Amino acid sequence: MPETPNGVIEAWLAQFDEALRSHNTDKALELFDDESYWRDFVSFTWNLKTLEGKEDIRRMLDATLADVQPSNWILAEDATGDAANTEAWVNFETAQAGGYAHLRLRNGKCWTLLTTMQELKGFEEKKGVNREKGVAHEITKGRKSWLELKEEQEARLGYEDQPYTVIIGGGQGGIGLGARLRRLGVPTIIIEKNDRPGDSWRNRYKSLHLHDPVWYDHLPYIKFPDDWPVFAAKDKIGDWLENYTRIMELNYWSKTECTNARFDESSQEWVVEVVRDGEPVTLRPKQLVFALGVSGYPSVPTFDGAESFLDEQYHSSKHPGGGDWTGKKAVVIGSNNSAHDICADLWEHGADVTMVQRSSTHIARSESLMDLALGGLYSEQALANGVTTEKADLLFASLPYRILPAAQIPVYAEMAERDAEFYSQLEAAGFDLDFGVDGSGLFLKYLRRGSGYYIDVGASQLIIDGRVKLANGEVGKITGNAVVMANGAELEADAIIYATGYGSMNGWLADLVSPEVADAVGKCWGFGSDTPKDPGPWEGELRNMWKPTNVDNLWIHGGNLHQSRHYSNYLALQLKARMEGLPTPVFERQPTHHAR
Repeated sequence: MPETPNGVIEAWLAQFDEALRSHNTDKALELFDDESYWRDFVSFTWNLKTLEGKEDIRRMLDATLADVQPSNWILAEDATGDAANTEAWVNFETAQAGGYAHLRLRNGKCWTLLTTMQELKGFEEKKGVNREKGVAHEITKGRKSWLELKEEQEARLGYEDQPYTVIIGGGQGGIGLGARLRRLGVPTIIIEKNDRPGDSWRNRYKSLHLHDPVWYDHLPYIKFPDDWPVFAAKDKIGDWLENYTRIMELNYWSKTECTNARFDESSQEWVVEVVRDGEPVTLRPKQLVFALGVSGYPSVPTFDGAESFLDEQYHSSKHPGGGDWTGKKAVVIGSNNSAHDICADLWEHGADVTMVQRSSTHIARSESLMDLALGGLYSEQALANGVTTEKADLLFASLPYRILPAAQIPVYAEMAERDAEFYSQLEAAGFDLDFGVDGSGLFLKYLRRGSGYYIDVGASQLIIDGRVKLANGEVGKITGNAVVMANGAELEADAIIYATGYGSMNGWLADLVSPEVADAVGKCWGFGSDTPKDPGPWEGELRNMWKPTNVDNLWIHGGNLHQSRHYSNYLALQLKARMEGLPTPVFERQPTHHAR
C-alpha cells in the first residue's frame, strides 16, 4: 500500500524530533537532502537566518540546540502531495516559545524548512479565552473608568514613565509594529512628524492608489472589510490607519520630530531628543526602532546646469498632484512606479509630458500580476482554498531567496507570453523593457533593489499611444528652460520632476544618530544577489531588516504593507523577550559589507 502524505511527514518528524532531543546533529542531517534550506525566523537563531546545505545547518544546530531545546514536532493539519513530494504545516516547541513551521520533503528528505517563533511561553498575548475581563465587578468608591485610566497612562508615558521602545516613524510600519507591541504589553511610543496618523499617505499626489491588491495589504489583527476595494485610494488608507491607531489604543505622538538620538552606555538606554508639538521632550527607551518606510532620503541626481533652471523642479515625493497644467510642459526623469503615476497625473491635468527613461524597466500589468503572481496566495480564490493571509505570508517566506528566482521565472515567462501584444506595443513606442537580469520579474527586483519596475494601472497605454512622450538615455545637462539629453535632444520644460528613487534607510541614522552608527549598521535592503543595485557577497536575508543589527538595541522596520504586517510579529517577539530579560543569544549576525 502506498505511503500517505501524513505517514511520510509523521515518520520524518518523529526521527527529527528524536535527533534534536538527543542533540544528535549527524542523525538530524541524515534527514536533509544534499540540496536543502532551513530558514529560521527567531525560533532557533534569535535572528532571521537562512541556512543553505547540511554544513550550514550543522553549524547552526551545534550552536543552538542546547539553548533552544526543540521538541514536540507534530502535524498541524493534514499534509499534501505524495510520497515523492510532500508538504506540511507543523507545530513545534522550544524551551521559550511555541513555533510554527512549513516543511517540504523530496523523496522523504527535507528540501525546505521554515521555522518561526509564534509566541513566548508565559508571555502570550491576552486573547481568546485569556482575554482581560475589562472591569472589576465590585462597586467601590472612586474607581476609575477605562477612559480615565487610559488618559492617565498616556499623560505619564514619556514623562514620569519611560517607554521600553520608541518607534521613529508613524506610517504603516510603525503603526503595525506598535499594535504588536501593545498586545504583548511592551510600553511603546510611536513618534510621527505629521499632524495625524495616515498623513504620510494623505500628503501624496491626489490620484495615488495602492498598486497591491487588498488581500496582500491587511494590517495585523484587523483585516479590511470584505467590501473594501481591491485597490484603495491613498486617503482611504490614511483614514484606515488613523482609526486603526485609535482602536488599537496606540501611544501615538503626532506633530513630533526626532532631532537626535544617542546610546548612553552607562545606563544602557537611548537618549532620544524630540520636539512634540513645539515642546522639547527627552525620551529614554531601552530599544529604538527606525520605521521610516522602505527607503531613505529622496535621491536627486546632480546634473550640470540644474541651478539655472527657471521654473519648478522637485523630487517625486513632493509632487502634489492635480492642479491646472494646461499649456505647460513637464519632464519626468525616471521610469518606475512613481514616474508612471506622476506622468499620468500630469497628462490628466493638461500637461505636455515627457518621460525620461535612463535604464530599462520591468512592467507587469496589474491584472496579470494578480492572476499569475499573487492569485494563489492573495485573492478571493486563495481564501476559498483555505489559504489565509497568515498562511500566504508563511508560504511566500517558505521559499528562501536562493531558490525564489527559479520559482518566479516561469511566472513571468507566462506573463510575457500572455501579454505579448502589450509588450510589443510598448517596445514599438521605444520603451526599454526587462524582466530582471534573470527573468525573475517584479518581486525579485523589489527584494534585491526596491526599484526598477512599474505595476501597470493605465499609464503604459499613454506611452503606447504617444500621449506621454518618451526620451531614452542619459541626461546631459539642464538649461534655463530645458532638459538636454546626452544625445543633444532638447526637452522643453516648465517643470522637472525627479522620480529618481531613494537612498538606503541607514541614511536616516547618519543624521539622527551619527555617521559612525549608520556605517556600523550598514546598507539596508537587498540580500547580496550581485545584481544591479544589490552588490554581493551573498547574504541570504534582507540586510538589517526586522532583526538584530550590528548596533545593539537599534532596529530597522519597514517594507510594503505585506512585509510590515508579517515581519512585525518577529520583531515584536524579539523586543518582548529582551524586555522580560529572557536569554536571546543571536546566531551569526550579518556582517556589515556595505556602508551608506
